[in-house]
Amino acid sequence: MYAIIATGGKQYKVSEGDVIKVEKLEVEAGNTVTFDQVIAVSDGALKVGGDVANASVTATVMEQGKGKKVIVYKYKRKTGYHKKNGHRQLYTQVKIDKINA
Repeated sequence: MYAIIATGGKQYKVSEGDVIKVEKLEVEAGNTVTFDQVIAVSDGALKVGGDVANASVTATVMEQGKGKKVIVYKYKRKTGYHKKNGHRQLYTQVKIDKINA
């Protein structure tokens, strides 16, 4: 059984027991979070739209953290322009406990 959920502007295919990293959520480690934006649920047959209107996915927050550093380098030739910048995206690691379909 799996579900497709939407959070942080992205979609994730999850099943029970999966550990995923999502965009930062304002929830402390150890607490539970419920994802209400369920796009599809499959338990042999795929259900979408109105069939999953009241479905939800429950997860436990494992940790908050920062991802690996991404270097952004801008350069324009012949003008001497260059700019280096780094970015570390914040994430929340969650463990999927139950899919309520």
